[in-house]
Amino acid sequence: MTIYLVDIEQVIHTCPASPEPHPFDIRRTLVDVIPGGPCRAPVTIRCGEQTTLVPCHRHEPAKRQCGACRVIVTERTITTRTLNTEVAG
Repeated sequence: MTIYLVDIEQVIHTCPASPEPHPFDIRRTLVDVIPGGPCRAPVTIRCGEQTTLVPCHRHEPAKRQCGACRVIVTERTITTRTLNTEVAG
């Protein structure tokens, strides 16, 4: 299982078109990657006389992938800033 650790920073503001506060700038920073290792269930692909093995993440949907090929994204921190109304106007 490959794990991606991400920090998120979002800026919230209000505007005349939408008076409810809403994010308008979201930035994601990749902090760390923990690799899952080699594929444990490669898939055989055939085309005519040619055959080859590919990792299951290149062929199968997520629910049928092996544990090493699955991806998990973990949000480490979420920072929210509010933009001042003087700056936004």
